[in-house]
Order: sequence, then C-alpha cells, then structure tokens
Amino acid sequence: MRITVDCGEGEPRIVESDEPITIAEVLTRLDIAASTVLAVHGDTIVPHTSTISNDIEIELIVVSSGG
Repeated sequence: MRITVDCGEGEPRIVESDEPITIAEVLTRLDIAASTVLAVHGDTIVPHTSTISNDIEIELIVVSSGG
C-alpha cells in the first residue's frame, strides 16, 4: 500500500508498505517525532496508533508548544 504524507513543506512524502502499518511507524520511517505532529485524514485528527491497511493520504500538522 502507499501512504502519501503532506508535511506542509513542498512535495508530499511517500511511504510504502506490504503490510498494515501504524501512523507512528510511518512517522518513524520519515524520521518525524510523533510528539511534534498531529495526523489528519480528511477533517479528522487520527491517533498515531491507527493502523493503515489501504492507500491513504494524511496531512501532518505541526504542534507548537512553549510559553
């Protein structure tokens, strides 16, 4: 399956997997710290524990923190 990830910085990045994969595993493959982003599919924020088993496009929203 093919996961298209829109990181908001130019061209989307692609992750391919022969087996179901969690969003957390996708982030690891892209070397993105899970604590720094929210994953969004359509208009819905999805947990990083969600398993992807079909081609999909997700958007990553950077989470800002601090004071």
